[in-house]
Amino acid sequence: MSKHDLIRNRDVMCQDYAMVDGLQTVAEAIEQALSHQVNVLFVNKRHDDDEYGMVLMSDIAKKVLAKDKAPERVNIYEVMVKPVLSVNSGMDIRYCARLFDRFGITKAPVVEQGKIVGLVSYHDIVLKGMLNNVT
Repeated sequence: MSKHDLIRNRDVMCQDYAMVDGLQTVAEAIEQALSHQVNVLFVNKRHDDDEYGMVLMSDIAKKVLAKDKAPERVNIYEVMVKPVLSVNSGMDIRYCARLFDRFGITKAPVVEQGKIVGLVSYHDIVLKGMLNNVT
């Protein structure tokens, strides 16, 4: 890949996520995920000095379903990952892939000026980033 072929997170990120509040129940968040047809939920900051959180459907399966808890009685803040490792929109996707490998993650929010603007995953990096470079 030459310097002219630099692909950044903003070039491959997707919008396949929904924002939820940490005080919402898991049942409410699942409804929101279904209505937006997504499997990643980002949890809004409660104030300026707070950090974003993230909930995957696998988190709900492990922490609610597998433990036989009622989704109507469990709040999102009880199952979310926080703080979530985020990546800058201008980061080269090669560094993003290395970061994912180093920390054992497969997806992360893309942040620009302190706000989530998208979601990037290995899937996006390979299919959108590398295929654009091959064609």
